[in-house]
Amino acid sequence: MSIVVKNVTKLYGEQKALDNVSFTVNPGEIVGFLGPNGAGKSTMMKIITGFIPSNQGETHVCNLNVERVPLQTKKKIGYLAEQNPLYYDMYMREYLSFIAGIFKLKNTAQRIDQLIEMVGLTVEQNKKIGQLSKGYKQRVGLAQALIHDPEVLILDEPTTGLDPNQLEEIRGLIKEIGAQKTVMLSTHIMQEVEAICDRVIIINKGKIVANEKAENLSSLLGSKNVIQIEFEKAIDEKELQKLTGVKSVEHKGKNTYFVHSGEKMDIRNDLFQFAIAQGTTVLTLKKEELKLEDIFKQLTT
Repeated sequence: MSIVVKNVTKLYGEQKALDNVSFTVNPGEIVGFLGPNGAGKSTMMKIITGFIPSNQGETHVCNLNVERVPLQTKKKIGYLAEQNPLYYDMYMREYLSFIAGIFKLKNTAQRIDQLIEMVGLTVEQNKKIGQLSKGYKQRVGLAQALIHDPEVLILDEPTTGLDPNQLEEIRGLIKEIGAQKTVMLSTHIMQEVEAICDRVIIINKGKIVANEKAENLSSLLGSKNVIQIEFEKAIDEKELQKLTGVKSVEHKGKNTYFVHSGEKMDIRNDLFQFAIAQGTTVLTLKKEELKLEDIFKQLTT
């Protein structure tokens, strides 16, 4: 396993930021680490990268104990923090050369050339970092995280504040990197997770509440079948609730309902027969897929 977190607890005074957290991340996976503000995402990432210690439990990266051998572990990890720590008065190449020196790399100029091309910084390579746009600053942050060719990449809110074009470019870059490395990223953008992540871990109030492939998350809520139906006239909602196989009914607007049914049940014909019995007709009927945003809200509230 590239990352193994086992029974990790972290306290800030009397506040428990992480409560007996355990999970693993496999080599070559891109895992989305989600949670509301204050749920413990950044704290967990700082523990994995060795920036802060845990109070209990163990964390391993590439079979190395993060707290026992911190220097060896950091050689395996590339980290882009939420607040991208760049030196704005340094030129881009100067900054990347400085970071390469910290890792005691050889053939520094060649490696910097490779990274500048890889992350799409060629047109801006002669500027000071302070002169770059938000999107290009994030690219510099990615370049410094990748400069020592780490096996594991930890990205904390890598696309915050980017415009739609920059978002698409950075997502594509992360997806490309994920084909060769293990990537764990924290984000509030659900579309980002759906677009690039193989698996989703959701944390809430310091505890893991979900750890599944994105397409399997809806099964945690006990209902995968949701039908949106619009009737021409008003119906008796209580009678709709009594139909065989119906688990719950949500009134979404004038004569429009979301009907939740059992996973393997097809109630469409029953809904048409119900409409006839109610003296109305069905104007629209379509299956609704639960979105990751809806699942996230239900698991964290």
